[in-house]
Amino acid sequence: MPAKGKHRRIKSISLTRGIAVAGTGAAVLVLPVLGATSAGAAQGVPAAKSAAASTTYVVAQGDSLVKIAREHSLSGGWKKLYQDNRATVGDNPGLIHPGIKLTLGTKSPAKPAATRTSAERADRSEQRTALTATPAKKTYTNNLDGWIKESLDIMAKHGIPGSYEGIHRNIMRESSGNPLAINNWDSNAVAGTPSKGLLQVIDPTFAAYHVAGTSMNSYDPVANITAACNYAADKYGSIDNVNGAY
Repeated sequence: MPAKGKHRRIKSISLTRGIAVAGTGAAVLVLPVLGATSAGAAQGVPAAKSAAASTTYVVAQGDSLVKIAREHSLSGGWKKLYQDNRATVGDNPGLIHPGIKLTLGTKSPAKPAATRTSAERADRSEQRTALTATPAKKTYTNNLDGWIKESLDIMAKHGIPGSYEGIHRNIMRESSGNPLAINNWDSNAVAGTPSKGLLQVIDPTFAAYHVAGTSMNSYDPVANITAACNYAADKYGSIDNVNGAY
């Protein structure tokens, strides 16, 4: 990879917080994380009961785990409801999508009227806890597939274009997938700046196109891929447009 070329400021994009998108057939729903969507929509309905007295509930717009657990007086509250349905809900208990089916467990004993106010306060506190729960951190495999996928996620945050296929194709040509590959024979090597890593980046180019948040070691697979794609985006529009030495 040549060292020449204008350095450019790393692109960045802002992330809109508190919004999730769910597809429902041909339509798309924009969902606040406060529940299934906006309040005032149709109520969810129990769909079926099992022999063990559990109920299948279809989530409606405006629902949340806390609301469902409270309205159905579920034993264990929203936490038990989430535990029983985690495979369906996913890693964020503060976001549930209309149309999914939840299994409702057993009901709690009826509460005396004198305790309802304190119970409602506890429900509100639990709802805040559910809505601020942090989703599990995404993990990647420590191999070429994982390195490319992690790089693509970082690139998306910084507005750097590129596809899995384009990155993989160029890696196989440049290094055959060896993150420690180095070229010690071409003109760059003679000049003292050999090409290194998965996408054979020379040190000056790596420093100029390094992406914040990745390693400063040019042999690091994710840092190498991301910097090379940043360079390719500046020079060729995208790593997908690179089909030979670059």
